[in-house]
Amino acid sequence: MSERWLQSGSLLCLEPIWPAPSRVRARVTTRLGGVSQGSYASFNLATHVGDRPEAVQANRLRLEQELQLPARPCWMNQVHGAEVLADPVVPDAVQGGADASCTRRPGTVLAVLTADCLPVFFADRAGLRVGLAHAGWRGLACGVLQATLEALGGEPRDLLAWIGPGIEPERYETGPEVRSRFGGRAFADAFRPSAQSGHAYTDLARIASLLLAQLGVGWIGQSTLGTGARADDFYFYSYRREGETGRMASLIYLEPDRAGS
Repeated sequence: MSERWLQSGSLLCLEPIWPAPSRVRARVTTRLGGVSQGSYASFNLATHVGDRPEAVQANRLRLEQELQLPARPCWMNQVHGAEVLADPVVPDAVQGGADASCTRRPGTVLAVLTADCLPVFFADRAGLRVGLAHAGWRGLACGVLQATLEALGGEPRDLLAWIGPGIEPERYETGPEVRSRFGGRAFADAFRPSAQSGHAYTDLARIASLLLAQLGVGWIGQSTLGTGARADDFYFYSYRREGETGRMASLIYLEPDRAGS
């Protein structure tokens, strides 16, 4: 088992099962438990997808309250790049042009939004550092995982990584521009040819896992759930499946000590 379901008030979330210290808190929200309507029903946390701003703000407030977060999340303006924010300090304000963040500060809540792309969680074995990356194929190709490791510092072998739910291969057909970025036999099993010439069904999580292994990460885990193809995917938003839709949030933070440091 790679994850467990958690009910927090009205919210249903995922928690990774990984060997991180207990002070490391990690969650993935689902689409259930909020106030958004229509295509965004119901727990959309993204402000940029066309949902009513007041609904998003109500959902974000519910996120903070139901999960008893120590601070408002540090949201980013995700651009499918490799920029990493180190120790973000302005919660609940969109911080521009970044797709990953990391911190050593207890109580700083890192966040990424996804609806098919991968959330990739990082923690060190000592429970002193955490990071979180938004990883679609463009981010993986331009090095967002490597950039996150570099920002975290230390030895990669001392880090844990958990790949959250993203688009399944059977739903994710890509063109030659993706295959060309991950060439060679190392990534061969991440692609299965489709009926369309030059296209392939692409295992995004497999690519991320192979990249993390190449970078020397000491422990790598992966969600068994996905966002696009199987019957139980109604728990998650999927841009590829729905087009106009909301976004889930992935969160990670270091639990503050009793003095609130």
